[in-house]
Order: sequence, then C-alpha cells, then structure tokens
Amino acid sequence: MPTGAATGATADVRSLVQGARLTPTQRRIARELVHHADTVAYLSAAEVAELAQVSQPSVTRFAMALGFDGYPALRRRLRELTAGQRPGTADGDNDLQRAVRGEMANLTRLADHLADPAAVHAAAGLLAASRPLPVVGLRAAAPLAGYFGYFAAKIHPEVRVLDTGGSMLAERLEQAADSGARAVLAYALPRYPRELRDALAEARGLGLKIVVVTDSPVSPATDLADVTLTAAVGSQLVFDLHTAPMVLTMVLLQAISDVDPAATQRRLEHFESSATRRSVFME
Repeated sequence: MPTGAATGATADVRSLVQGARLTPTQRRIARELVHHADTVAYLSAAEVAELAQVSQPSVTRFAMALGFDGYPALRRRLRELTAGQRPGTADGDNDLQRAVRGEMANLTRLADHLADPAAVHAAAGLLAASRPLPVVGLRAAAPLAGYFGYFAAKIHPEVRVLDTGGSMLAERLEQAADSGARAVLAYALPRYPRELRDALAEARGLGLKIVVVTDSPVSPATDLADVTLTAAVGSQLVFDLHTAPMVLTMVLLQAISDVDPAATQRRLEHFESSATRRSVFME
C-alpha cells in the first residue's frame, strides 16, 4: 500500500482496511482501494475486480472479511468516508450530479479503450457475415438488444432480436443456426440472468461464434465469448445506468456498416426511399 503521510480519502480508506486479516488476493484488492481512494466508492464490484485483476466473487469475500454483508454495504461506507473528496466534481455536487459525472467518466474510459479498435472490428466482421443475426438481451439488457436490432435492420438483411427467456430461447437460437446464422450478439449486463449463460452455452453447442457486450472483462459471460466488448455500467442511482453500453452499441453498428460500405449505402438508400413513399416520418 502507499507509504508516507496519507491525507484525505486515502487515509480514510486505509484506516478501513488496516488491521483486517486478509488473504493475498484480498490484500491486492485493499491496495487498489487505497490507490484509487478518491474514486473507488463509485465503482461497481466488477470494476474493482478489474482494477485488482481478481474475480468478482473475490471482491464480495473481501467486503465480508471487513465485516460487511457484501460489496454494496462496503461501497456505502466508502462513500461516507470519501464524501466531498471526489476529484473532477464541482464542490457541492449532489448525488444526481455525481451520477451523471460518473457516466462521463465511464464514457472517457470507453473512449480510451477504443484507442485499439481491433476487438470492435473483429466483432463487426463476425456479425456482418451472419445471416440471420440473432441478438440476445434478457431482462435489463433487453432494451439494448432492441436498440441494436432497430438500427441494425437498416444495414443487415435479417436481424432477430431474442429478448425473452424460457424454453423458446434455445429453440429460436437453433432455428437461427438452421437458417444459416454463424454468430450471435449477446448483451450481458448486471444482474446477469442465469438464462443468458444457458443460452450462450446452447449457441456454443450450435457452433455459433459469440460476441458479448458486457460491463466488465470478468463478467460471467466472458468465458463463453469469442469476442468481448466492455463498457462500464453506472451504479450510483437506484437502477443501473447503461449510457456507455449504449454508446458502444452505436460504435459497433458503425463498425458493421463499414465492413461493406457499398452494401450499407444501398440498404440505407432503399430504406429512405421506402420511408418517403410511405410517409413514415413527419419531416
């Protein structure tokens, strides 16, 4: 952990972990909490796990080792300790402002990750070549799957949004594979539905390549993915904020449209012509 005179948030967070009997893995997490004392209270368990390069369950066990019921309770305590000390926010920010600024930070991290767009391009190549293209998003992730599907249908000949679980999900994946699908796009966002993992295992058994959009490299869906794209989920409000995953969705759509620009242009022009003929839009 950092040495020397610690002040402010660093000293407060350090005092929280000092004296606790921690395993080597838990000490790694403790070091990251101290090193990022000014921002850690606004990170999810998955983001802390990514910082410390440990599993998300390790973060939960670490919180319990400090005497908390779980990571949410630890995070609440961290917010109490670091209240008013978070950099990059205006003095007197309220909780709503901090939530919005947290999303700005998530977008900045996403922009930094896109400095190397290789994963996005690899995902786009797989998805553009799949006809049909199944898109899976369950529970909280269903709106993002629908959002992707709405725009993807303008540049891809056949997109199938699968946003309902149950026994029919596996059937619809099998039908897509029988129809020629070669890849599937899945949204895996907290809280991760067990059905999603089952669906991805089914897709793997059908020989489909799997592209996963998720919030962390250590989310439960990544070990089944051929390509993983990550964008942090905001957790400062009562319900998660999906701003960065939505932006990543549009980035992925752009990359898909760039796989075959001529075909993309033809499909867009056809849509515009059809929409004009049917007076779909008011202007």
